[in-house]
Amino acid sequence: MTQPRTTGIGSIPLDGRTAFRVWAPHAEAVSVTGTFNDWSEDAHALEAEDGGYWYGEVEGAGPGDEYKYVITTDGRRFHRVDPRARAVTSSVGNGIIYDRDAFDWQDDSFATPNHNELVIYETHIGSFVAEEGDPGDITTMASRLGYLQSLGVNAIELMPVAEFAGDYSWGYNPAHPFAVESNYGGPDLLKAFVREAHRHGLAVILDVVLNHFGPSDLSLWQFDGTSEGDKGGIYFYQDERSHTPWGETRPDYGREEVRQYCYDNALMWIEEYRMDGLRFDATLYIRTVSGVGTDIPEGWALMRDINTAIRRDLPSKILIAEDLQNDPMLTSLDGAAFNAQWDAAYVHAVRALVTTPDDSARSMESLAGALRTEGDPWDRVIYTESHDEVANGKLRVAHEIDGDNPSGWPAQKRATLAMAITLTSPGIPMLFQGQEFLEDEWFRDTVPLDWDKAEQFRDIVRLARDLIALRRNATGTTAGLTGSHTWLLHVDDQAKTIAWARGLDTDRGMDTVAIVVNASTEPHDVTIGLPHAGRWSVRFNSDASTYSALFGGHTTRHVDAVPTPVHDQSASATVSVGPYTLVVLSPEPA
Repeated sequence: MTQPRTTGIGSIPLDGRTAFRVWAPHAEAVSVTGTFNDWSEDAHALEAEDGGYWYGEVEGAGPGDEYKYVITTDGRRFHRVDPRARAVTSSVGNGIIYDRDAFDWQDDSFATPNHNELVIYETHIGSFVAEEGDPGDITTMASRLGYLQSLGVNAIELMPVAEFAGDYSWGYNPAHPFAVESNYGGPDLLKAFVREAHRHGLAVILDVVLNHFGPSDLSLWQFDGTSEGDKGGIYFYQDERSHTPWGETRPDYGREEVRQYCYDNALMWIEEYRMDGLRFDATLYIRTVSGVGTDIPEGWALMRDINTAIRRDLPSKILIAEDLQNDPMLTSLDGAAFNAQWDAAYVHAVRALVTTPDDSARSMESLAGALRTEGDPWDRVIYTESHDEVANGKLRVAHEIDGDNPSGWPAQKRATLAMAITLTSPGIPMLFQGQEFLEDEWFRDTVPLDWDKAEQFRDIVRLARDLIALRRNATGTTAGLTGSHTWLLHVDDQAKTIAWARGLDTDRGMDTVAIVVNASTEPHDVTIGLPHAGRWSVRFNSDASTYSALFGGHTTRHVDAVPTPVHDQSASATVSVGPYTLVVLSPEPA
């Protein structure tokens, strides 16, 4: 009796054999060659199926075997890596049969944190922990999970891990989109990393690239030997829509098989690797042809289909767009259905505030606008450093403040002010690797983090840790920082001071947190309105001398708000704030 054909696409290990299915609609013949048949090109021919697919089963082939497809089109033979290979020997090597269900997740039952409680730490595996001349890998990254846990963040965002060309890369050039980078350690090591991160209380969010593939070492290019002109063949648009800033390799989202390929790729990271969220790279080039003007409707539909499926089945996951246009349709269920998007308007306003040399040029009105007191605060990710903002001609915040002395008083004070504003503003805050110990210069995938700075600036690290604890309400005194409601208390563009409040509810009760900022080089006494009278205790003062030997330790005392209305608030108090300093206060119970 003939056994029914297994479902699925790619290499599928079965009992004592492996099934292979591949899409090659213009092929005349397809076979599979590998270590299981001494690389014979003719020993195991596949049979044609409907829709341009080819299928076959090979006895004795199993996990660990290397293989390729041999595709014959117009009398020519092409050796191609399986587009859905979960593992490859290298970007120019062979596919590896991989049992995607064999990994032991042990007791992993991690629950992704609520979005309003997330503090994200963006990192790049190849440079996070590495030696000069030798890129880091998943094992070296895992060696610092304890550090990240003690820092207090509860989510790691990994820059892309799909197989890329060469040994060094940011990861935004996927040569084999379904395979985990071989130099990083491959699929099992990535799963083990996620499992261990979960044991450390850390969610894992992964960057995915669907706006283009490659362009280097791209086996998908003219996969079955056909193309229109010099375009990329069956996986790519064959007209002007193929063009992206990174090459002529935009996937053809309108073709059912390619659309399913992209959809399955995104879902794979959630379902097989138990990622807690995805961050889509440069969605502007999924949804438009050139970044401006002509929309790609099927690109919108692809993002919406992926996101609605995940939100329906796994609603705790976080889905983030890097679009940088602040288009509200990105987070609309009628648009792309992301939970949140990177907020470029925020980063530019806050970086400008702290990097401008002259106090008189700092705009508190711009900062007030960046706080965004209306709408859902959790539909945006806010940051002052990311891999894009500290590379390609742009610097780390401390280095941009003072390139001659990025560890001096101005750089320390204003860089920590930017970090403090981010961790107390409405939105999902994100730090970039090393920001918490004032890493300087700019991000390069070939230059590892200088971990000596973590010790040199251990007090700045403690400042970041204290801020993160407040942001997550670890002490039970700053619940308002996880709240959806924000309102301005004070803006003075002449004195360069500003204050705002955060709360869980509109009643502005005892969960309210007040944040006061002085963005000038001189201390200021700032009179602010507060929602109710009584004792407001200082929970954080970024000028505390315990955070740096260079800090002045300006005394900011607890205040007793009096029932004198100021700025539409029923009470008021005067808070003394040091130079380039942020202070957090919250009420004491009666």
